Amino acid sequence: MKERIQQKAKELFMRYGFKSVTMDEIAGQLGVSKKTLYQFFTDKDELVEAVMQAEIEYMRTECIRQNTEAENAVEELFKDMDSVQATFNALNPQIIFDLEKFYPKTFEKFKKHKHSFLLDVIKRNLERGREEELYRQDFDLDVAARFRLESSFVMFNQDVFPYGKYSLVHVSNEIYYLFLHGIATTKGKKLIEKYIQQRVKNKTNTYA
Repeated sequence: MKERIQQKAKELFMRYGFKSVTMDEIAGQLGVSKKTLYQFFTDKDELVEAVMQAEIEYMRTECIRQNTEAENAVEELFKDMDSVQATFNALNPQIIFDLEKFYPKTFEKFKKHKHSFLLDVIKRNLERGREEELYRQDFDLDVAARFRLESSFVMFNQDVFPYGKYSLVHVSNEIYYLFLHGIATTKGKKLIEKYIQQRVKNKTNTYA
């Protein structure tokens, strides 16, 4: 039951944001009483924290998988694009704002994950790309990594990309492509074009 509650809460939080979803609505969706929810979670704050902790663990697992399965640094980023796209298709852009404003304790945990694990993943990808001669040697790796990290969250800024006018997936993909082309060598650019064509082909086959 605890896993069912957490999974349903995740679905609703991701779709509608953390703030607007109530414990009553979660209980109603599950067909149980609110009292049942409180047998497993003290309050909504604890439930939000559990959902986000599970998401952080999932992100860690995905990053490790992408690094292991990818044949090169460029393919690793394209695998990350696919993973992000699958998540963003059902994600409310309000979710980061809600987390920061209404659940600061959990947001601080997410920030720690972002500025430690995620930053390290980006740096290791940049180092790998340089070793494979896919990324240029003439840029500041630390600056590039931090720029990449922050740019991956800018699509959640409603002042920059208003919800309804911009698609999270489209903005995310454009940022990936701009970043990749900016750091890639001639050899790397050929791989970028190869993987872009593969994505276009796969998308065409999906809708055929």
